[in-house]
Amino acid sequence: MTGRHAGRKADHIRINLEENVGFPNLTTGLEHYRFLHQGLPELDLTTVDTTVTVFGKTLRAPLLISSMTGGTPEAGRINFHLAEAAEAAGIAMGLGSQRAALEEPEFAATFQVRKVAPHILLFANLGAVQLNKGYTVDHCRRAVEMVEADALILHLNPLQEAVQADGDWNWAGLAAKIEAVCRQLPVPVVAKEVGWGISPQTARLLANAGVAAIDVAGAGGTSWTEVEYHRAGSERLRRLARAFADWGLPTALSLRLVRQTLPDMMLFASGGLRGGIDLAKCLALGATLGGMAGPFLKAAARGVEAVSEEIEATVAELRVAMFVAGAADLKALAEPGRLIGPHSLPEFEW
Repeated sequence: MTGRHAGRKADHIRINLEENVGFPNLTTGLEHYRFLHQGLPELDLTTVDTTVTVFGKTLRAPLLISSMTGGTPEAGRINFHLAEAAEAAGIAMGLGSQRAALEEPEFAATFQVRKVAPHILLFANLGAVQLNKGYTVDHCRRAVEMVEADALILHLNPLQEAVQADGDWNWAGLAAKIEAVCRQLPVPVVAKEVGWGISPQTARLLANAGVAAIDVAGAGGTSWTEVEYHRAGSERLRRLARAFADWGLPTALSLRLVRQTLPDMMLFASGGLRGGIDLAKCLALGATLGGMAGPFLKAAARGVEAVSEEIEATVAELRVAMFVAGAADLKALAEPGRLIGPHSLPEFEW
């Protein structure tokens, strides 16, 4: 187990850093939206307020370093670089899947970032499908306690599992098991796709199960079938993975569909966000936080300073976007009429 897991995690990091693992044609859809530019914003840029409170913790910006990795020495270095920068910036962070650390305790240290990030909103992480393989509420509780997390992400990756020779293929009956976790775990549970989006049907299942938030994690960023294509051990598996290179719901579409379906659910948006304007668009479409992984992984491979620079650049772009969209705070940014979509004109009195 140790060698196989560590090898897979090392492969994932290497492939994400070295190979082109984007969607060949599919985009996030965010490029089809633009803000109504305000030439007279009647705001002072220095007073634009990007703070948000999530699960009782106030963040200086609505930005989440999305779940990436853990379980190898290199993954540990990456996590600590990410966490140190997140602490300095006052933003949220998700850890990669902690399954390895539950099964092999020596991996736990690669996830235990509280020593450098005592105050951040921190998400523990397990694959939801593990609940069909013997994992219980107790495993979820141990994952949270291991890293002193504020909430648990259960990630959903059926397509990634389906194109692996040794993937976890049984996803039947999971909603009831997720419900049991939501009911019994002492911290909030977030359900997160890994890059193919959440449909209205899935969103309803998750809402009925009692999740506190949904990260739509749409298509348009990293394609995990492309990652698996580079790991595949046979031509048959390579063909299978490549067939799904452009599968999924683009981030903007998934976010809109889920927001229409569940008007009151807290939503996070990730999947192909590449800066503060993308982040601003997701917030205007109804997300509470926007998550980024790819840009931060590349920065973390270089060090804490590079991550901090990426965060600062993203937040600066968000602030300026809010300023010239005429939004003094995040609540104002989400008001109808700020953003024009592909087939809409804003409805307000001229």
